[in-house]
Amino acid sequence: MRSLLTVIAEDDGVARFLNWPGDFELDRADHVEEVHLASGAALEGFAGEGAGGTYFFCGAGGEERPVLYADSEGRASLVAIGLPELLRLLLVAPWWRDCPAFTAEQSAAASADYLRDIPDMVARRDRAAAALGLDLPTEAEVLTRLHEVATGLGKDFVLVFTPENEPYDPLIP
Repeated sequence: MRSLLTVIAEDDGVARFLNWPGDFELDRADHVEEVHLASGAALEGFAGEGAGGTYFFCGAGGEERPVLYADSEGRASLVAIGLPELLRLLLVAPWWRDCPAFTAEQSAAASADYLRDIPDMVARRDRAAAALGLDLPTEAEVLTRLHEVATGLGKDFVLVFTPENEPYDPLIP
């Protein structure tokens, strides 16, 4: 079975959807600052987004590792346990960073904005999910899971700005 990262790299439709509206690109894996996890666990940047944010795998292993997201403003949070969970979030609610309170109302408003701008978004999303072999949860389910991961397990994944030994602020408090 091919890895999900290989599918993304080799399938233009999947890569295009994840690029936009997902704002997720494999060729943006370098973070703008030197960082490490407070726990000392391994940290591996594997993708990024247009505003300078980076997705990191935490610890040892493969695509099942926890995924931490750090923005370019000094904030970071654990956002998924494994790449499949992250991809479900990006496929179902690519506007997740626009929903800081994780309410159904915020998600519905952001979703409506995206659908207005990208009328074929659902069809493109469904094709990408099929190519990745992923079943998709609802918006409410992915946002609830994101909040659970960030505020529960995420407390053990503190990103530190290495030169000053200062922790990043939580992206999702």
